[in-house]
Amino acid sequence: MIVNLSQQHSLVSNWVSELRNVAIQTDRMRFRRNLERIGEVAAYEISKVLPFEEKETQTPLGIATHKMLKEQPVLATILRAGLPLHNGLLNYFDQADNAFISAYRKHNKDGSFEISLDYVSCPELENRVLIISDPMLATGSSLVKTIHYLKEEGKPSSIHIVVAIACTVGIEYVKREEPSVTIWCGDIDDELTAKGYIVPGLGDAGDLAFGTKVQM
Repeated sequence: MIVNLSQQHSLVSNWVSELRNVAIQTDRMRFRRNLERIGEVAAYEISKVLPFEEKETQTPLGIATHKMLKEQPVLATILRAGLPLHNGLLNYFDQADNAFISAYRKHNKDGSFEISLDYVSCPELENRVLIISDPMLATGSSLVKTIHYLKEEGKPSSIHIVVAIACTVGIEYVKREEPSVTIWCGDIDDELTAKGYIVPGLGDAGDLAFGTKVQM
């Protein structure tokens, strides 16, 4: 399933517009906060499809019955760009376990790139809900490689992917490789350049959130 959070008018489309806007992107704190807000909305929407159970709560005057999450999900993110989006999810799933993955494009001299995965830290994943956040779903290569690696650690009961901007090319690749995942997008673009960048996209989310890096 693919969910475009901007399909119906809401504040999400306003935040996505600000993320894309070159005049506003210079404010790093605002850029990070807009990613965080999208993560918060995604967490709320995802919570509607997770398993719940009824539990009783003692109040000062009696007993109230509420539907509560059966189990907290595992929140995973791809460093470093995914941190603000991840934090938004964590604001809502505030008791969740967390996983962190260092996956990045290692560029070759001819302009091509490979996905390098250097570091993974994760809790038990077997039969648990896994939510992976990454601001951009371009080619889908880093997300697919991340999912394959994490599934070697344990088979989740379901997998959700949360992104700010996705490209249809990347969505199709992820769905071919992992057909059971649900993808939650702030917005969806149709064009991908030969170098694997989304158009119109928003640029390099990691650089805009945290500053430019030396290309390795």
